[in-house]
Order: sequence, then structure tokens, then C-alpha cells
Amino acid sequence: QVQLVESGGGLGQPGGSLRLSCSTSGFTLGGYEVKWYRQATGKGREWVASISDTGSITRYADSVKGPFTISRDNFKNTVYLQMNSLKLEDTAQYYCYILNYWGQGTQVTVST
Repeated sequence: QVQLVESGGGLGQPGGSLRLSCSTSGFTLGGYEVKWYRQATGKGREWVASISDTGSITRYADSVKGPFTISRDNFKNTVYLQMNSLKLEDTAQYYCYILNYWGQGTQVTVST
């Protein structure tokens, strides 16, 4: 069955970096758009970034445009979110979304 497993979250410092991974199984990743979302405590789920099936097209929410980079490796069935210049407001649970499936999320906490 389709499985999405996010990893790479943890504690980051303002201005620091983290790289999230979304490992997939149960289907062939190539050919499908992938999205990252995040949800801060007490807030709704927010779209962060998208990447097309081949990786040639990427889109970002204005709040992360520039510091964040989404990428994918279809051979490894994995999608990444490189998060640079972290801000306190980047603190959230981060989820990948593919084919109407959600992963369990990985927590990112940015703190001094």
C-alpha cells in the first residue's frame, strides 16, 4: 500500500538549516506531483511547496520563497525540503502529500 514517511525534523536555530525527507513506497513516485504542507499548533494546514513529476517546475508559498527548496529523486522514491534561514515561525509539523495520501509528519521546532 502507499506509504509516505517524513523524516529530518528536529530542533533548529534561527538562521539555521534542516533538510526534510519524504520517503515513499507502494507506488512509483515518478509521474506524480508532490507537495509539502505544514501545520503549526492551533493553526490550519498550510501549503509550503510543490514539485512537478519530473522536478522541472517548483512553486513556493510566499512565506518560504527563497530560503526553502523542494527537490526529488525519483530513483530513490524520495522528496526533499531543504529549509535554510530558519525562522521561529517555521515551527510546525511538516507533511508530504502525494496522490491524496498524507504522511505522519515530522516536527520542526525553531528556537534559540
